[in-house]
Amino acid sequence: MKILVSYISSKLNIDETIKKIDNSTCDGIHVDLMDGLYVKNKNTLPNLNNISKPLDIHLMVNNPEKYFDILLKLKPVCIYIHPSTTNNIKGLFNYLKFNNISSGIAINPNEDISLFEEYYPYIKRVLLMSVYPGSGGQAFIPNTKDRLEELIKYREKYNFEIYIDGGINDITIKEVLKADGVISGSFICQSDDYNKKINKLRS
Repeated sequence: MKILVSYISSKLNIDETIKKIDNSTCDGIHVDLMDGLYVKNKNTLPNLNNISKPLDIHLMVNNPEKYFDILLKLKPVCIYIHPSTTNNIKGLFNYLKFNNISSGIAINPNEDISLFEEYYPYIKRVLLMSVYPGSGGQAFIPNTKDRLEELIKYREKYNFEIYIDGGINDITIKEVLKADGVISGSFICQSDDYNKKINKLRS
């Protein structure tokens, strides 16, 4: 299982946090971009130049295509889109594929997993939200384990990866061990020793 780290809930400033993540033993940096419209909070992209870790980007924004010119320069591994935020999601999948970036979709806790089956053949990853998107430090939603089991049936059919995002710590990760990866934020970034926390997740 891969461990990616989100920097939005940290005891340090963003630049220091990203540097610590980049120097840690994690598998990648998870970038959350929020527009204040799709979710209540708003942020901007930090300086992500000269980063050695792979990036994946979760777009919590309306009309995500507006951000692509900037995001493509970061050469992320994957960009996650919430399907309800665009009228041309399959066109965006094609555009990302043309630019050698994997397409992903994000599924909120109150959204029916079966309703997204039409997209599963076109994507490489699903970001299954175990909290409601828009802010860090939330508690893991218990029924995520059952939702993961449901999503795994589609993974077997369509061969995409599943990442779990929200409330991940050394206890809740045990509920989602069948996922391909997790996103952990405050559990790691509110600590002084990132690698110690990452190792707890791995064990």
